[in-house]
Amino acid sequence: MTIIEQDTHTISLFVRNQPGVLVRVSLVFSRRGFNIDSLVVSPGAKGDFSRMTITCSGNPDTFDQIIKQLTKLVDVVHAIDHTDESVIETEVALVKVLTPLEHRTVILQIAEHYKAKVVDYSNESVVLRLHGTTEKLDYCLELLRQYEIAELVRSGKIVMARNVGIT
Repeated sequence: MTIIEQDTHTISLFVRNQPGVLVRVSLVFSRRGFNIDSLVVSPGAKGDFSRMTITCSGNPDTFDQIIKQLTKLVDVVHAIDHTDESVIETEVALVKVLTPLEHRTVILQIAEHYKAKVVDYSNESVVLRLHGTTEKLDYCLELLRQYEIAELVRSGKIVMARNVGIT
């Protein structure tokens, strides 16, 4: 049995804001056996374009082919691999933790340590808003999993290259 190594990659796509672009982009990943771990789409600085930030995992040997195929799509202006670049990244999460009174202080201390904001508070639960790198969110959520997480929503990673230029 052969084990195929899987790496995580982060890609930015600058695309025309047209119906069907997301489907065509996702098919490129699907055909190559890559899983899209997170996908964030937002309007670009210019109204007719959007920015997609995609975090995916798969065989590193075929990753270059994905970038080449993405740049060939009609509605893709450019595709940039940020995997080994110096980038600014952030992610946001909302997490609802069921909190009996005897655990509330500990949960609030975890939230304070990770600079999470309490956005809702009730007798049964606390809703926290976390932001930061994916790793920071993962570490905080790992601590909170000792308690009962009733609901979790994550935005997915967004990135911006540190260098000067449009990406």
